[in-house]
Amino acid sequence: MNLLSYVDTVIFMSALLLLTGVLTTKFSVRFGMPALVLFIALGMILSRFVYYDNAEITQLVGTFSLIVILFQGGMQTDFKEIRPILGPALSLATVGVLLTSIIIGLCATYILDISLEQGLLIGAIVGSTDAAAVFSVLGGLNLKRRIASTLEAESGSNDPMAVFLTVSLIEWIQTPDTSVASMILSFFMQMGLGLVVGILIGFLAVLIINRINFDSSGLYPVMALGFAVLTYGAAVLVQGSGLLAVYVMALVLGNKELTYRRTILAFNQGFAWMMQIAMFVLLGLLVFPNELVSVAWQGLLLSLLLMLVARPISVLVSLMFTRFVFREKVLIAWAGLRGAVPIVLATYPLIAGVEGGQLFFNVVFFVVLTSAIIQGTTISPLAIRLGLVEKDRPQGPTLLELIALGKANSEINHIQVQENMPLVGQEIQNLNLPEDILFTAIIRGDKIITPRGSTMIEKGDTIYVISPKTKREQMKRLLGLKEVASEIP
Repeated sequence: MNLLSYVDTVIFMSALLLLTGVLTTKFSVRFGMPALVLFIALGMILSRFVYYDNAEITQLVGTFSLIVILFQGGMQTDFKEIRPILGPALSLATVGVLLTSIIIGLCATYILDISLEQGLLIGAIVGSTDAAAVFSVLGGLNLKRRIASTLEAESGSNDPMAVFLTVSLIEWIQTPDTSVASMILSFFMQMGLGLVVGILIGFLAVLIINRINFDSSGLYPVMALGFAVLTYGAAVLVQGSGLLAVYVMALVLGNKELTYRRTILAFNQGFAWMMQIAMFVLLGLLVFPNELVSVAWQGLLLSLLLMLVARPISVLVSLMFTRFVFREKVLIAWAGLRGAVPIVLATYPLIAGVEGGQLFFNVVFFVVLTSAIIQGTTISPLAIRLGLVEKDRPQGPTLLELIALGKANSEINHIQVQENMPLVGQEIQNLNLPEDILFTAIIRGDKIITPRGSTMIEKGDTIYVISPKTKREQMKRLLGLKEVASEIP
């Protein structure tokens, strides 16, 4: 009876936490800060009533959450958009992380009065930006596409560098005779194997998902997520970078013609939110607020050095030979939000038994929290002040998939008509559409209009077009949408 009561209590509390976490996202949007801040705050409040200190479980949940978040972010990334900025993004993800780690590591050595190795370990832990925080903040901000793509690609690809540096420095602290040359060789092996595994499993996943025919459309997102977890496990098994492999696999999957793409993305988006809530609440529970007070001034100083010195220097050096102008570099530097990855990495020294592990965790936690609050709430006004926010961009067709249509190999495309589209002001009968590409409905304001040949398309219309999946590109070309980037809402 006691066991049953305990289990029921845990389930009840989990439900309350989940619902509370979902509701807090409303406040995060209103105040313009990453939702992770409110989730962590919720965990910290609960830590006053619930004792929790299991770093292993936290790391497990955190790693799985990162897999889901990177998978979701990679699938929503249009490779055509990130291709022009791939060089700058990779430079930020490697050289930028390394420089940030070194600068903060040297500062931490003196501020915390610890050894150089321990200081560099703290620098490595906070070296990477966070995909979940960056995606959530940029989601409601219409930044210039080149800047947004750079930040998204950087945050999605810089985690492997931070993980490598953290693990290598822990090994160096515990085994001082570790060769630097062997660590460098290990880095290139991990990145290379992660890249190969991600590409191979990505193409395999596309092939299987498109050819298999399930009775229920709900099984497609489960299979896609299964491939993401498989990618991580396979990469780690061959000593490659699991997080890089997942992001690359998601890029492949998201940029290929895929059955039930919208269903997969919708499922992953909800699941990613659930995992974020669970992860950040657990991370908040792992912190004892009274211990943060003892490192408050050190943590705040390191956070300011990270935001105002280390990150700007790393961005300026990484983007030295690019076409970004100074004000764009300023925004990229300020948008380097820290989040889940540094806190999850901070559990590594705890589990490894590194001396001062709890101190590292508390300092990193304080740095991440202040970074997210200060930078997260000011990115939007800074972008507007710097003139780096665009007007609404035209959106390409998005897919509304129905089970009955899925078996018939057809789909319904949802098109939001923008002012500069060639459709505006034309009658449907003049578009010369093939017989198997049909307008099924037009939403104009609060009215639903039945399309007829003489119906004229107006700016702001939402059009639903049914067409064979094999003619998706032809449909886009006929409607003048070929060069428009496809965005899934």
